[in-house]
Amino acid sequence: MQSPKIWILCAGSVVALAGLMLAQEQGPKGNPSETVSKPRNPNANTNTTGDSTGGNLPKIPSQYNRKDKIDTSNLPTYKSEVDMVTVDAAVTDGRGHFIPGIPAGNFRVLEDDVPQKIIKVEPGVAPLTLAMVIEFSNRFQQFWGPAWYQTLELAWGFASTLQPNDYVAVVAYDLRPEILTDFTTDRSKTQEALNRLQIPAFSEANLFDAVTDTADRMSGIQGRKAVLLISSGIDTFSKLTYDQTRKNLQEAGVPVYAIGLMQTLRELMDAYGMMGPIQRMDFLQADNQLRTFAKETGGMAFFPRFEGEFPGIFQQIQVALRNQYVITYAPSNTKHDGTFRKIKVELVNPATNQPLAVKNEKGKPIKYQIIAKAGYKAPRVVE
Repeated sequence: MQSPKIWILCAGSVVALAGLMLAQEQGPKGNPSETVSKPRNPNANTNTTGDSTGGNLPKIPSQYNRKDKIDTSNLPTYKSEVDMVTVDAAVTDGRGHFIPGIPAGNFRVLEDDVPQKIIKVEPGVAPLTLAMVIEFSNRFQQFWGPAWYQTLELAWGFASTLQPNDYVAVVAYDLRPEILTDFTTDRSKTQEALNRLQIPAFSEANLFDAVTDTADRMSGIQGRKAVLLISSGIDTFSKLTYDQTRKNLQEAGVPVYAIGLMQTLRELMDAYGMMGPIQRMDFLQADNQLRTFAKETGGMAFFPRFEGEFPGIFQQIQVALRNQYVITYAPSNTKHDGTFRKIKVELVNPATNQPLAVKNEKGKPIKYQIIAKAGYKAPRVVE
């Protein structure tokens, strides 16, 4: 794929962006009280318009009022095993490199703090099914500024690292998510979708609604799957709350790999006194939201300041997704009550029952982290 043209950031762009953000900080802020329930069918239509919020949102033009939905008919579906749970766990060192060769006997799984009986542990390398969820709001991307360029660079860069047999969908969001292309292995369709990221239509950035809707639609897909979220992390007017989004993402079981935008620009504006305390707090909260979504779903969060960091980020995501330990266990809690069960994966020394010490090729201990989903929702059986 060809990279987009490089646009030079001038002082005028920073001043214009700062003025826009200051005006938004001083303007009225609101959050509708309505909530929407999660659709039973992942392909159910969740399209809404501004009229549903009591007139607080602008009316969506007819060309945007489409019944978009991700077509998952050509993908393998997930059939749950009632008394069996599968957990994908990636063990990485401090640099994000996958640590291979860990014996199955060194893994321990806790469900609601109770040790579980592990049936098997297998290495897993498989094609990916990935949805790129991209913030494209003129709240930050307007004036063809640095946020717009960084967004395109990240999207194009990651798409170029995908393998031929990987499925990828592209979803852009502002006031509402718009599916630019369904899951496909045809890279020309992916390129065509990314080429449509030109002029944002709305100033809203409804992050919570977009990422929840995408993860919900992917929850029934089998195999390696993830959401790549390219976003500022700021939510402006979603119908779902932050807590509702966390819960829905945990239940969907789709890892979220988040890349936070505008890190360098934020620091420059803060250093020159162009960012107020409210804006600074909003951005800190935005970064924490991305970290939380990633951690609780078994993904990772990145906040690059320089273009040179992008290849390393793409590599870490690829390694974490393609190289994993697939752990299968029989849960001791056999109730089919639909409750959420917390999961924790650990590495232990069976002889001492203490945390396992991992050493490098020189015999020196290394720090490692285990990336796995935070839990799952038990099946519910209605008598």
